[in-house]
Amino acid sequence: MISLMDKQKIIIDGFLGGKSQWAIHRETGIDRKTIRKYIREYEEKRAMLLEGERDKLILTEEIVESPKYDASNRTKVKLTEEIMDKIDFYLEENEKKIQAGKSKQQKKRIDIHECLEEEGYDISYSTVCNYIKNKLNEKKEAYIRQEYDPGDVSEFDWGHVKLEIGGEAKAIQMAVMTTARGNYRFAYLYQNQKMESFLDSHVRFFNHVGGVHKEIVYDNMKVAVARFVSKTEKEPTEDLLKLSMYYGFKYRFCNARRGNEKGHVERSVEYVRRKVFSKKDSFETLEEANEYLKEELKKLNSKPQKHNENKSAKEFLEEELPHLIKLVPSYDISRVVELRVNKYSVINIEENKYSVPDSLVGKFVTAKIYPNNILVYHENELVAEHVRSFGANTWNIKIEHYLNTLKKKPGAIHRSTAMRQMNSKLQEIYNKYYTENPKDFIDLIELISKEGLEKIEESIKGLEKINPLNIDTEKIKLLCNRQKETIDENKHKNTEIEEHSKLILNHYGDLLKNSSGGFDKEALII
Repeated sequence: MISLMDKQKIIIDGFLGGKSQWAIHRETGIDRKTIRKYIREYEEKRAMLLEGERDKLILTEEIVESPKYDASNRTKVKLTEEIMDKIDFYLEENEKKIQAGKSKQQKKRIDIHECLEEEGYDISYSTVCNYIKNKLNEKKEAYIRQEYDPGDVSEFDWGHVKLEIGGEAKAIQMAVMTTARGNYRFAYLYQNQKMESFLDSHVRFFNHVGGVHKEIVYDNMKVAVARFVSKTEKEPTEDLLKLSMYYGFKYRFCNARRGNEKGHVERSVEYVRRKVFSKKDSFETLEEANEYLKEELKKLNSKPQKHNENKSAKEFLEEELPHLIKLVPSYDISRVVELRVNKYSVINIEENKYSVPDSLVGKFVTAKIYPNNILVYHENELVAEHVRSFGANTWNIKIEHYLNTLKKKPGAIHRSTAMRQMNSKLQEIYNKYYTENPKDFIDLIELISKEGLEKIEESIKGLEKINPLNIDTEKIKLLCNRQKETIDENKHKNTEIEEHSKLILNHYGDLLKNSSGGFDKEALII
């Protein structure tokens, strides 16, 4: 690149010093074409200046200005589209951290440069700084007002809120759906952003509003976009395709790094988070938090919108209802996986273990994973159901799944994980009556699976009144059967009374039919 000093030397040596272009080339190494260009330009502009053909001030500036280069058609060798996308990703990540109250954890420009180098990109720190500077100083985009017909569009996005659940600080994921016409907002809290949570939020929204909008807009989230075919074309995930086919809506993805193309829901995430959880952010359970969110959204959706005809979001939604796609029965939102049962009679889902009946050890089962529970099937028969765990390496054991094994090894029950996770009422019964006879306790668990724990507790209370020191499973079983027989006898008696009453009523009905205008006194004698 030629500096102003180089230009000055060329002009002085060539015009005033009388040196040849070749001599200047040998001394400076500057190309002779460049030397010729600057000498000619100087001679022409100097002649114009002397002859007064153009404005003196402008000519003076042109003579002494620094060399300029036309870089408009020049490609950036190292600052490629791929690198710019990477830098944009880190800048967006910084924005999210600011919104989450983690501004001190942002990446500085030097950190972004180091990340690029670690990923194998060859680019200078100054180039990264210049790109970021230009990016942050870009002119603000103009927004184009959109108008929507009733039932046309709704938008989806993920956000997160920091809540205290059961005394523990957690980052909870929040699925938000917003109608483009009227800004009706729906939100639901989840433990994660996995596919089953994504699908569940849609089904809940459709059921909540009583229909489906014709088009739903997404950004480039993993649960919606399987892969990028090109910069503008995206391939949807199989689950999104199935959901759209089932309910009959179209999907649309906004352009990369253009979340403002679905601005309703982008603003809704921040709006719901601020309006709802700035007032209260501590709950005993996630269910309690969701119930609170539901009630607060009712209030927000009922408020008149001054900027929007002074009507509430709820009123706009009511106008949309006749135009929505008709609702069909709820879609099964589960994520289905096939798993082998290991030697401990458990299956492994996301590093957490869940028990199944011990007769299935070594066999394959099908697990249907829902946002809050897991159903396990073997040959299309439901064999186990668990509340979903979101911990790390947890064991979720039900003792009734190990009855066959425990009958052979009853002593194993004492220190088993199954015993520790057993219902507290069952643990109390075991510690009070069965510590010396674990095999009999296993028979009791089988009885509970048939009769229910409540009925067993009633039977034990009855036996405690008779002889609290001599309670076993056989006596409990006899008392349960006696109670059942009593109930059956009462049912039988009630049935006899009902039948007799029906006969009397039928007899009176016949008498009324036979009487023509009056009563037959003799017929009334029974």
